[in-house]
Amino acid sequence: MKAGIVQTNPMFGEVRENTESARGLISTQHADLWVLPELFNTGYQFISKKEVEELAEPVPSGPTTQHLIQIAKTAQTHIVAGLAESAGGQVFNSAVLVGPTGFMACYRKIHLFYEENRWFSPGDRPFQVYELPYKSNKGDTLTCKIGIMICFDWIFPESARTLTLLGADILCHPSNLVLPHCPQAMLTRCLENRVYAITTNRVGAESRNTETLHFIGQSQIVTPKGTILFRAPEDQESIHMVDIDPKTARDKTINSYNDLIKNRAPKFYR
Repeated sequence: MKAGIVQTNPMFGEVRENTESARGLISTQHADLWVLPELFNTGYQFISKKEVEELAEPVPSGPTTQHLIQIAKTAQTHIVAGLAESAGGQVFNSAVLVGPTGFMACYRKIHLFYEENRWFSPGDRPFQVYELPYKSNKGDTLTCKIGIMICFDWIFPESARTLTLLGADILCHPSNLVLPHCPQAMLTRCLENRVYAITTNRVGAESRNTETLHFIGQSQIVTPKGTILFRAPEDQESIHMVDIDPKTARDKTINSYNDLIKNRAPKFYR
């Protein structure tokens, strides 16, 4: 399976331009699955609730999701991308999943970070996994299961573990990281769950009030054994695709005695 990151430097509020920029990058290579950053189409540093509401869109009928659907159909690919979702009088920090057949799913970020708590409602849906078809190198149609988490979800190990228990082979992780810890921490998330993780961050800085946020880049793809297959630069836009084998994420054995899932003892975890 060919999977990739699209690390961008969005301009705040320039939704159409940011979406077109991502489309241009995706059109340069073919992959079965692309992961874009959190809030890739709007930028991150909102300064008022009114601004958030004006830039948020309904899913799947909003222009950004519809644009992503067209990109996915044209490129015959799947895309996970973060955006601000308006629904029922609330705004969520969400990520959509689209593919060649159209809209597939929407995840709403459960663990909000910092001032996101001023603008967004916490996610109100449970973690889920989704089955994606892809072609093997021999041309056979195979399937994998992906789970979606967004940025600060990473610091809660229950996020990745829940998706693993639901059967995820790959964690798709749109992010807007400003703290330095996540890239290395995701190696542990992969090791302790034996899953792939595709963390896609943005680069650049935003200074729309008295605080300047610097985004750390370093989008990466990590194997179930914690090996970094690719890590992007800290300060440049980047698109990169690697070959992965989702089946390797289904082997949870460490040795002939230990299995990461079977050896769990939930009755002691309360």
